Amino acid sequence: FFLLLQSQSIKMRLSVAAFCAVALLSGADAFAPSASSQPRAMTIAPLAAEATMADSGVPAETAAPSETVEDAEIPTVLPSDVGMDYVPLATMLATGQLVEADQFTRDALIVLSGSKEKGRDFVYWTEVKDIPATDLATIERLWNKFSGGKFGYSVQKRIWKRSKGDFELFCKKIGWTTQDGEVERKKRWFGASEFTYDVKKAPEGHLPLTSALRGTSLIKQLLTHPVWENDDWKNEPSA
Repeated sequence: FFLLLQSQSIKMRLSVAAFCAVALLSGADAFAPSASSQPRAMTIAPLAAEATMADSGVPAETAAPSETVEDAEIPTVLPSDVGMDYVPLATMLATGQLVEADQFTRDALIVLSGSKEKGRDFVYWTEVKDIPATDLATIERLWNKFSGGKFGYSVQKRIWKRSKGDFELFCKKIGWTTQDGEVERKKRWFGASEFTYDVKKAPEGHLPLTSALRGTSLIKQLLTHPVWENDDWKNEPSA
């Protein structure tokens, strides 16, 4: 079982076909950080749909765009403490490519936490504290912006709080469970994904996904990261 601006933006005329061509340019290795302790600029290409999924498996299919975006406002002021390029994530979210955006987000966390540099393709819960608040805030603003406030870790934290830390209840509220005959079970991530990559159809807080194959500590740490201690993450960066 599986389991973020006033900004300067540019008008981009996007066709779904053009986006898909860009979105399949690179795999997860494009996230490899510098071995140096000093941050440097990194150009992060959009992830391929078949890239290795962090800590869980690979979605069986990509998400079809919810609609054709003729004139999408793609933010360009997207701060990162490590020089990561979040324009691909903004583009995926703006065009409804939620499978790819979900994958990008997980792989970004692998880099931001330092796991990638250690040769791992998953994040230990003890490494969540090393994820820069600046980057987590950027990722969160994008998920919030393009889902109309429906998706994002801050949304999940709100639901987690309402669930009083009950993981089973939390999963049920955000649509991570399904009824299989008379049995209610967690949705499957392997093979044909059972999750909903559609803003209109998915429950509040449904995305992004976080793996719980190694327990619930990872998502608990994500939802209690210091960035959520106040609402500063909502502040749009200036140019």
